[in-house]
Amino acid sequence: MSHDYLSETPLLDYRVPAIQELIAQRGWTRLSYEDRIGAAYEFVRNDILFGYNADDALPASCVLADGYGQCNTKGTLLMALLRALEIPCRFHGFTIDKGLQRGVVPELIYPLVPRSIIHSWIEVQQDGTWLDLEGFILDQGVLTALQAAFPERDTLCAYGAGTDCLQKPDVAWAGQSTYIQKTGINRDFGVFDNPDAFYATHRQLTGLRGLIYRHIIRHWMNRRVGQMREGVIPVIPGGETHLVPGIAHPHTKEAV
Repeated sequence: MSHDYLSETPLLDYRVPAIQELIAQRGWTRLSYEDRIGAAYEFVRNDILFGYNADDALPASCVLADGYGQCNTKGTLLMALLRALEIPCRFHGFTIDKGLQRGVVPELIYPLVPRSIIHSWIEVQQDGTWLDLEGFILDQGVLTALQAAFPERDTLCAYGAGTDCLQKPDVAWAGQSTYIQKTGINRDFGVFDNPDAFYATHRQLTGLRGLIYRHIIRHWMNRRVGQMREGVIPVIPGGETHLVPGIAHPHTKEAV
């Protein structure tokens, strides 16, 4: 079977002016192969904040316009940037256990969330091998807040993180695979040439549930992520509200 790891698709719409202008302004085409990967990766990791878009199957240009995203949407943008930079890449689809999202998903609706949630990471070709790129999901602000809230913990599967090395996770680009939600994975769908092929058969945010998510729940979740970035880590059962040392918080009640 032949594969196409460089082409534009409806979701990987890297020829749109916004993406081309970004690449030109940053001067990424003048970089080496490895540095082009790193530049696109670090942009998606930190310039595109962790947050929840209206749908998983959004074009890369829409994710860029939003300025935030989660595993699936940030991954689409990263793939588009990589292909625009002539870096072969492919999509790897999974599901994660919903426990990984506990603390971000409000407790009031947590019981209604499906046990398994669509997840993905990006695989990039370098030196004849495929590297896994997943560590771009949480921006540094969110990650730093979690590290400060749980200074004695290495293992964490909640608040959008799924890692056994919370204090020193492999998230920065260093020419190797990166991960931040890997330990939450509970099903592997395999690799696809592009996200379009995956979402053609794997969709979750549909029907009434999808409508409620798009118009109400995701905004609630994004407010909670914003509070986390400021140092307020929401309560989850069996835990307590954690405040990051050194940040003054006018309100210490549970985040909503």
